[in-house]
Amino acid sequence: MTNVMTVQTSRQRILAYLRLHNGVSTAEISRALRVTSANIRHHLAILVSDGRVQVLGARQGDGRGRRAQIFGLSDAAVGNNLAWLADSVLRKWLDVLPPESTEAALVTLANQVYADCESCRAMPNSPAAFSRRITHLMEHLNRIGYLARWEVHSAGPIIIFEHCPYAEIVAAHPELCRMDGLLLARKLGVGVEQTARLEKTSRGTSYCQFLIKPGR
Repeated sequence: MTNVMTVQTSRQRILAYLRLHNGVSTAEISRALRVTSANIRHHLAILVSDGRVQVLGARQGDGRGRRAQIFGLSDAAVGNNLAWLADSVLRKWLDVLPPESTEAALVTLANQVYADCESCRAMPNSPAAFSRRITHLMEHLNRIGYLARWEVHSAGPIIIFEHCPYAEIVAAHPELCRMDGLLLARKLGVGVEQTARLEKTSRGTSYCQFLIKPGR
């Protein structure tokens, strides 16, 4: 039996095996791939820590020792059809609406996305109150995956999303960007203009940006 597998191929082989044999122990993977159990445990620990593999449970091992952990692919590694489903639902919903009703429909959708942001309710129109509103709103957006922050610039405050929760379908549904802009405007009580959509940073990541225009 081989003592080690190269890092370049070892985890890919384990993942490939788990795709065909979900719910297996370290010993079973070791025998199938002809690699020591210690080596398999090392790579499984890394795959579990980075979210590609999960522990499904435990069962009695071959001997009288402790129960053996059972491993399988994580939901993230397996993937899902949520982007396809969301795309299909949006197309069916928006295609039957008359053009004059689209914006009201987007506001309704956005209200659902932000429905539990109790701290984002309107506050007195003062600089201090605005600062609290936008801070609470950023906290809520981060709970639902936007990686949001805000900065003060010469043109006015800007809101930056360093992650788009709808990235898989936003190219086909740019109205989702409009949805975000409408809700930022409604929650903050100001005018909002999108100034960047999935633009690349020097680090190779993408971001969206909205300029806040108080008084509009």
